[in-house]
Amino acid sequence: MENTDEPGPFRPPKPAAPPPRRRSLDTGILFRDGPEVEIHHNQEVYRLRLTRGGKLILTK
Repeated sequence: MENTDEPGPFRPPKPAAPPPRRRSLDTGILFRDGPEVEIHHNQEVYRLRLTRGGKLILTK
């Protein structure tokens, strides 16, 4: 008869998945051709503008 009170083999916990990497883009690259960039997301077009004062404005 089997003894069911005995613990099974030791299994260490699986390591946690690394967090997703965050991409980084410099605004000098984004706006090298002008002060506005189109961003296409879920069949929508957004515009990211760089103002004269150096601020960013995102509009749909």
